[in-house]
Amino acid sequence: METGLTVGRQRGRGHGTRPPIYYGIARNRSGGGAVLISNNRQSLKSRHRKKAERMQPGDRMVLYATGRQAFAFTATITSPYWEDHTMIWDGRQKGEDYPFRVRIQADVTLPEDDYVPAVGLLPALEFPRKWPAAHWHLAFQGNVHLIPAEDFATIEAALRAAQPAAVTS
Repeated sequence: METGLTVGRQRGRGHGTRPPIYYGIARNRSGGGAVLISNNRQSLKSRHRKKAERMQPGDRMVLYATGRQAFAFTATITSPYWEDHTMIWDGRQKGEDYPFRVRIQADVTLPEDDYVPAVGLLPALEFPRKWPAAHWHLAFQGNVHLIPAEDFATIEAALRAAQPAAVTS
C-alpha cells in the first residue's frame, strides 16, 4: 500500500476568485459527523478525484448520514485537497482508502439525536427532484454530490433551527 501525501493539483483554474461550490457528503455511519469534526477533515473515495480537484478553501459541505437519512452538520473547506493513502476509514469496499482529503471547519453541528431528517426538507429541495419521489433517498447515496446553493442554504437553516439551546452558567 502506498503511503504519503500529495498536494492536490488545481487543474483548469484561473487565478481569479469564484463563488463557493456546495457539496453534499454522504456517510454510512450514524455517528460519522462527530468523527469528521474531531479530525477536521473530510475524505473522498478514489473515484472522486475530479470533484476533489474542484474543492478549494471557502467551498461548503453538508453531511448526510445515510443510516439515519438525516443531515448532521455543515462545514467550510479550509484547504486545497491532498492525496494520502494512509487508511483512516473502515470503508465497505475492501482496499478503499479514501485518498482525497480536505481540511474542514465546522459551521453548524448537531448531536446525533438532533440530526435533521431529510424527508421533512424534501418539498423545499431542488436536488432530490431528479429522482422519482418514492426514491428520493437515492439523491444522497454515494460519497459526494454537487448540490444547488439554495438547497444548501435550506439545509443549513434547518440545522441552525434544530440546534439545542446553549446552556449558560
